[in-house]
Amino acid sequence: MNAAYSITIIAVIAAVTALLRFLPFCIFGGKGKTPEVIIYLGRVLPFAIMGMLVVYCLKQISFVKAPFGAPEFLAGAVVVLLHNWKRNTLLSIVTGTVLYMILIQFVFV
Repeated sequence: MNAAYSITIIAVIAAVTALLRFLPFCIFGGKGKTPEVIIYLGRVLPFAIMGMLVVYCLKQISFVKAPFGAPEFLAGAVVVLLHNWKRNTLLSIVTGTVLYMILIQFVFV
């Protein structure tokens, strides 16, 4: 791979990143007033995305053969309980992920 190709890739990535950063100001202006639709999407999209991730993670569970989805449901329950207790999203997700990996690698082999 030559240097010109690498520089071109970096320049395109930088341009796209800058465009994505400046685009909201170009579309909505720099007035400081956020449109209501953006405020609404900011409120509802995080929950919708989390719901889609849960469905995606649980879609291939087989209830007819072992372990019947036990690692997924145990890790999911830990995430929910830990988040309700500590209210720390990062802690909840990391703990659930680590627990899930331990369960599928060592417990439900």
